[in-house]
Amino acid sequence: MLGPNGTGKTSLLKVLLGQHALFQGTARINGRPARRGNSDVGYVPQQKGLDEHVPMRGRDMVRMGINGHRWGPGLPSRRLRARVDELIAQVGAEDFADAPAGVLSGGERQRLRVAAALGSDPSVLLCDEPLLSLDLHHQQVVSNLLHRQAAEHDTTVLFVTHEINPVLPYVDRVLYLAGGRFRIGTPREVINTETLSELYRSRVRVVEVDGQLLIVGGDEGAAHHHEPPADAAPEGRIL
Repeated sequence: MLGPNGTGKTSLLKVLLGQHALFQGTARINGRPARRGNSDVGYVPQQKGLDEHVPMRGRDMVRMGINGHRWGPGLPSRRLRARVDELIAQVGAEDFADAPAGVLSGGERQRLRVAAALGSDPSVLLCDEPLLSLDLHHQQVVSNLLHRQAAEHDTTVLFVTHEINPVLPYVDRVLYLAGGRFRIGTPREVINTETLSELYRSRVRVVEVDGQLLIVGGDEGAAHHHEPPADAAPEGRIL
């Protein structure tokens, strides 16, 4: 899901999570009405700071993604520890998993949030700027991880991002929001001069430079750098 700030991308995710009500119409996710506490839905929220004195380790953040919906802290088990270790390794967070969560960098916490969101093996995964604060290498690590989740576990991924380069090769469809309007289709159908000019109601040029798609013009937030997608859509579903 693409578009400038303030167009409702995060609000749409909140509706699907059952946290915001619609004024009209209905919202369904995974074939059922959107509601709070849906264990079939995983969520990677936008990055937020943590107090450095919060009594929580990095691995505790991941564990909450597995059993945080249950009442009380739960009993430790070998299987739970193994699953937490597996998720931590998948996002390359072994070196800081035992550090207090409040002293970790934004990028470190974001990798742990992704691991936590995968903990319940969700049918649908909602990601709100999951690549924020990550360097290029770890953007690619997280993008590949989410792609494997989609392909190997038949998970549908709705991915809100401004850092689109690492994920666009995996994308099946793009939802582009701008100025109260939207377009949805394949990357090539949406990210082109004609479609974006219509969305922004002003001249927007899409050109390819050194293997990237460059969007120039439109309202604030219209400029993005995009890698062109592969002609054939991959397995799995990442929006």
